[in-house]
Amino acid sequence: MTEGVVRVGQTVRRPVRFHTPAVHSLLTYLEAAGFEGAPRVLGIDDRNREVLTYLPGVVTSRPLPAFATAESTLVDLAELQFRYHRAVAGFEPPPGAQWDGEVTRFVHGPPDTICHCDVNLENVIFRPGPDRPRPYALIDFDLARPGTRLVDVIQTLRYWAPIADPADRDPALCDVDVPARIALFCEAYGLSAAEQARFVPVASRWLRRSRATIVQRARTHGGAWAHMVDVGVVERLLRAAAWLEATRPEIDARLLRPSCPSWPGRPARLARPSRLIHRGRPVVPRPRQLLEPAASPPAAFPR
Repeated sequence: MTEGVVRVGQTVRRPVRFHTPAVHSLLTYLEAAGFEGAPRVLGIDDRNREVLTYLPGVVTSRPLPAFATAESTLVDLAELQFRYHRAVAGFEPPPGAQWDGEVTRFVHGPPDTICHCDVNLENVIFRPGPDRPRPYALIDFDLARPGTRLVDVIQTLRYWAPIADPADRDPALCDVDVPARIALFCEAYGLSAAEQARFVPVASRWLRRSRATIVQRARTHGGAWAHMVDVGVVERLLRAAAWLEATRPEIDARLLRPSCPSWPGRPARLARPSRLIHRGRPVVPRPRQLLEPAASPPAAFPR
């Protein structure tokens, strides 16, 4: 989607665009907050390209490897996205900050965070682990903008659940239990019961809004946006929305099941142990998935 991106040594160079100052302020804040899962800003080079650190590791490619579709990867990714949202909670956008893309408050309420908005399969960096590669960083913050945590989670699950009509899924994901995968991710992230109850209607609105945005950008910008229309992305979004709405009873049943009993020392926002089954065994979140209460949205967000 972004032309002119190149690697130079241990840096990545990208064309400067109108939203680059806002994105740089976000990345600089994440670095100061100690969040290690994002590139660092190194400046602007003599060709007017932003210079970012290159993050070593592996991104998924097709055919999708087994680690990319594993339910344990969903849990790790939910933790990574939660840590990002926790790190960015105190960020105040600079006055007059310009962000790329539609403002998601029209999809789901006033903004409560700065969303990444594009945690797709190619924007997550994995590094080797003792049993499998594990996601540790997010790249490509070009579409970052004020929105809600729920919308950011939905956007991530569009690719990783995936929220798509079965006919449009990658072969490695065509037979997975998508409602179960949605519930597993939301549970590991720690979405509140109220957020889970809104999941399907907000996701449906977001899919249909995304379709309208792509069509509009294809008309005004052409290029990669027009290519998305040509290859059928618009139709896939509409089919995804129809599938989601038809599957709502099953998704809601998975999301809104009663939580397990509390035990001593359990914090208020603990990811509940999963009752989902993977390869014949229960998938249970590890102890490091204790989640802290989400911070209040900063006053600087537009209302």
